[in-house]
Amino acid sequence: MNLRDLRYLVAVGDQRHFGRAAKACFVSQPTLSAQVKKLEEYLGVQLVERGTRQVLLTPTGEEVVARARAVLNQVDDIVELCRAAAEPMTGELRLGAIPTLAPYLLPHLVATATEAWPRLRMLLYEERTALLVERLRKGELDGALMAMPVAGDDLASVAVFEEPFVLALPADHALAEAKRAPRPEALPEDELLLLEEGHCLRDQALEVCQLAGDAGGTSCFRATSLETLRQMVAAGVGMTLLPRLAGQAGCEIPNQSAVKLLPFSPPVPTRTIGLYWRKGAARASTLEAVAAAIRDLRVVQEQARPIEPAAAG
Repeated sequence: MNLRDLRYLVAVGDQRHFGRAAKACFVSQPTLSAQVKKLEEYLGVQLVERGTRQVLLTPTGEEVVARARAVLNQVDDIVELCRAAAEPMTGELRLGAIPTLAPYLLPHLVATATEAWPRLRMLLYEERTALLVERLRKGELDGALMAMPVAGDDLASVAVFEEPFVLALPADHALAEAKRAPRPEALPEDELLLLEEGHCLRDQALEVCQLAGDAGGTSCFRATSLETLRQMVAAGVGMTLLPRLAGQAGCEIPNQSAVKLLPFSPPVPTRTIGLYWRKGAARASTLEAVAAAIRDLRVVQEQARPIEPAAAG
């Protein structure tokens, strides 16, 4: 049994298809299939159920894949540890971020990182929290920027900044002339627009406004992105809560004059953005340097409150 065979098996577990698994491993399908079969013979147990339309793992196969994935992550971390010890700010860094943050923060980060660390190549991924966590655990990502807290004893994290929410409402709304937004719990529930299920920002908005999970407007409309929400507000459909970075970024869009942004009075509702990685990951020091760079970004300094490591607890 060798690491190559374990990688082949994990690819089969991920793809549930020998052809796609072979493509992911850059080998021919007969080669991959033969090696998985040899692995089964070596272990003396069937790991894969081979059907005409799909490939399934046996219960033992599922357990072996889970353990093999952990072993391969450890091996990859050994390699990265040695690289990072010599040159921590070089090579590829696979960084994920939630969709309600990525477009408004990552362009600023990349511009800074390109100048500060020219030999560090950032590969950026935009996914919802659940998928980011899954990809972290699989070793497909080195780090992920997510709203805190995120459950998982196998993950390490550092708080990066606290971001306030603002209220976005149509410019001709009765509340638009106010200097401050009403208290979140006092917002008219039938006018509140939310993201669809699965977005952490939806849950945060419901919590801030002290609403039940099925609340948020009288229509069945649910947005898939903050920009869709912004356009719905501009069209006069309703109001929504926006993270401040997203709200200020929207000031450049053509119809922004149709949207009024109101700050909240203290205590201002906020969310905390943290950078997560696997405990023991080799690139932890690299990610901590990235977190420090994010805190120093002008957009974060002006629109949010950086959280220094000592203050993060």
